[in-house]
Amino acid sequence: MSHTSIEGVNRQQLIQQLQDVLPADAILSQPEDLRPYECDALSAYRQMPLIVVLPDTTEQVQSILRLCHKINLPIVARGAGTGLSGGALPNENGLLLSLAKLNSIIAINSELRTARVQPGVRNLAISQAVAQFDLFYAPDPSSQIACTIGGNVAENSGGVHCLKYGLTVHNIQQIKIISIAGDLITIGSTGLDCPGYDLLALMTGSEGMLGVIVEVTVKLLPKPECAQTLLAAFDDISKAGTAVADIISAGIIPAGLEMMDKLAVQAVEDFVHAGYPVDAAAILLCELDGSEIEVATHTDAVRELLNNSGATEVRTAKDAQQGLTFWKGRKAAFPAVGRISPDYYCMDGTIPRKNLARVLQTMAEMSQQNGLAIANVFHAGDGNLHPLILYDANIPGELKRAEEFGAQILELCIAVGGTITGEHGVGMEKLNQMCVQFETIELAQFHAIKAAFDPKALLNPGKAVPSLHRCAEFGAMHVHQGKLTHPELERF
Repeated sequence: MSHTSIEGVNRQQLIQQLQDVLPADAILSQPEDLRPYECDALSAYRQMPLIVVLPDTTEQVQSILRLCHKINLPIVARGAGTGLSGGALPNENGLLLSLAKLNSIIAINSELRTARVQPGVRNLAISQAVAQFDLFYAPDPSSQIACTIGGNVAENSGGVHCLKYGLTVHNIQQIKIISIAGDLITIGSTGLDCPGYDLLALMTGSEGMLGVIVEVTVKLLPKPECAQTLLAAFDDISKAGTAVADIISAGIIPAGLEMMDKLAVQAVEDFVHAGYPVDAAAILLCELDGSEIEVATHTDAVRELLNNSGATEVRTAKDAQQGLTFWKGRKAAFPAVGRISPDYYCMDGTIPRKNLARVLQTMAEMSQQNGLAIANVFHAGDGNLHPLILYDANIPGELKRAEEFGAQILELCIAVGGTITGEHGVGMEKLNQMCVQFETIELAQFHAIKAAFDPKALLNPGKAVPSLHRCAEFGAMHVHQGKLTHPELERF
């Protein structure tokens, strides 16, 4: 066994200290045991941790954090590892804290429409558990069958229904976190509002940099009386983008409004056989829910809007099962695209809806310039793009080209008034683009908030917020290479 030293504490000594609070089988240190934790779903970034621990109680988490704080040991919290920005990438000289064993639904209150859950509970498991009360948990990322609620809070995840029902931040009421010093802190309230600073919103999307989540109280919603799904095909992707804006402009807020381009549609149809029109340049999926009268009225209105926007075909799901099949295809889009390319790089940016058509056209031009195909799958209703850049990591230089193409897409999002992430977070992936989106004074404020919660910078170090030195170097390189910089954004 290695005796790697970290500030005077070698690996064996650390294991002995951890054994005071954890059973031996909850401490992993051998290379074959550490390997599964070397990356999250952004596998382009890989790093073996020093040690992995798997606590199964809040008290054990507190003891682990107190030990790390005492010996100045970096710590990275991890849920299911489905994140797409490298947010759970281990620190080579640090401890990786897996929360997978904290997976209990503590309590369900059907009258208050809340559920208290541990961070390792799967997203989909919440809705399954409360279905008996005709309730559901609204945020539904495509990875909901596997992703955990703790990670959802850390990344402020959304899903296909976020347009109407909001992101994670809109659907939680209270969380309990462990500070780096090992203190248990309750943030939020059992009521619908609480006084003081909105620390609940601050923690949601903080990417594990401010504390470790050990409990979440989620809001539950009554299942709608009925739902109707429409599928529209277009011969031009710009027309599909225009249709999205037309629907929202008409004052109709669908439960879900999703778009896929031709390459994504073909990949999904080969994989799921959802009945998608494979000759379409793009398709829109629109789900309307509510009362029967409301849904019937909006269905007629949306059908007319889609036809007026240039749809070549508009289908209305004949029953609930067909509607589920339409959505099954959308939720299987990522693995479907994985079948047609050795590798793909999944980006995540958000733009104003009015610029959707123009951004899609610009990305198509970028695809030609970079020589890399791109499949578009995204939450069209709220402008959250998920372009999938296809490449082959076995070809020297292709990963680098894919990353550069992805950076161009993110900076395009900034240029049109958007942001570099909608739900995947910044992690390791988008540190340089943080330098483009934010000014020095803003980044300094981010660092000040981090220091207030974690003075020693031990929680998920090096993620989400770049150092000012890094931004200075990146800015100089950017100007030298003639890429998008703040003064140039005006032309967009």
